[in-house]
Amino acid sequence: MKLFENPNKSDWSELLKRPTQTVEDIEIIVNQVFEDVSKNGDKAVEKYTSKFDGVTLQNTIVSQIEISDAVANIPEELKQAIQLAKSNIEKFHSAQKTDKVFVETMNGVECWQEKRPIQKVGLYIPGGTAPLFSTVLMLAVPAQIAGCKEIVLCSPPNKEGKIANEILYAAQLCGVTQIVKVGGIQAIAGLTFGTETIPQVYKIFGPGNQFVTVAKQLATKYGVAIDMPAGPSELLVMADESANTAFVASDLLSQAEHGKDSQVILVTTSRSFADLVSAEVEKQLEGLPRKDMAKIAISNSKSIVVDNFETALDLIDRYGPEHFIVATNDNDFFVENISNAGSVFIGNYTPESAGDYASGTNHTLPTNGFSKAYSGVNLDSFQKSMTFQKISKIGIQNIGTAIELMAEAEGLQAHKNAVSLRLKDLES
Repeated sequence: MKLFENPNKSDWSELLKRPTQTVEDIEIIVNQVFEDVSKNGDKAVEKYTSKFDGVTLQNTIVSQIEISDAVANIPEELKQAIQLAKSNIEKFHSAQKTDKVFVETMNGVECWQEKRPIQKVGLYIPGGTAPLFSTVLMLAVPAQIAGCKEIVLCSPPNKEGKIANEILYAAQLCGVTQIVKVGGIQAIAGLTFGTETIPQVYKIFGPGNQFVTVAKQLATKYGVAIDMPAGPSELLVMADESANTAFVASDLLSQAEHGKDSQVILVTTSRSFADLVSAEVEKQLEGLPRKDMAKIAISNSKSIVVDNFETALDLIDRYGPEHFIVATNDNDFFVENISNAGSVFIGNYTPESAGDYASGTNHTLPTNGFSKAYSGVNLDSFQKSMTFQKISKIGIQNIGTAIELMAEAEGLQAHKNAVSLRLKDLES
């Protein structure tokens, strides 16, 4: 890891840059795929699946037989682990349900707010080097709790034209209504426009590489909502000499192994601690099956030494990490004052892996600094807040004159008339 000691604030922007391609480099390809899929549907999807994933499929819809075979081929211990994770995720997201908000703003004027599920949602589940079946739980569980009617899952097939057994098992466990073997840009385009086999949806969820992230952002141009910009994974650890160096190194590597464009950052108030962690990272790295990929991510990662917690907090908020671990002798300072982070992990025994899998919080989080303005996926992500109002005869008499005056001041006579006619009717 590259070491930076007490960097000047004027250098922070450059220091905290993500190791990603510029959007302009990616947009050309994404636009081409979107245009092709919008015109040619499944034919275009098949072409890009062959080009990008190296496989040609006769049928992209996962059959019930495939799901049954997948369920039969998963070890019982793993099934139990997935079920435990599902249970905790259900508990946490069910607790996010809110009651109807009702208020009578003045006599005869009733206003209330209710939540309604988004009817059609698309879930993108990355495959590639690490099929993320845990993401199925994180997206399908709250979708099911929210009451979404159509839950369409897209995931790239492997070279044999299959989706990982674990993804299929988790999908059927969580009420996914359709599973499609398609990934990347073409999956997002399919969910955006709809094809012969991919249903069009109202909102797209799920993480992915930089191409998927840009594709999701392009989908919004065509009236499809997205959960958030969620690209390559990232982690920032704030630790001091009270932390366990082996734990910190393992956490950094747990994110680095996601992919070569992942980024991990250590912030500390101790140069000697930074050196110990760096050595421990190198030691643990050698024992990882995905060490070649993790090495590239680590080469893009940084260890930053600062003088005090206040400076550290300022820097962390400037970065806005997706995942933020704090392991110091005063964790409360960071917990109480942090403003920008997707999800926070507190203390030596709270690894980021817990949030990735089974603690109950959601692991679909804003990356690339978007935690400054976006929330991670939660139950509200799958719902819309609808407002209602009901005005009685007394109510329109109480509020009517104010509406008339405001409408007239804005020069909107028809708005005024809509009230005036009612008031005159009540006078007769």
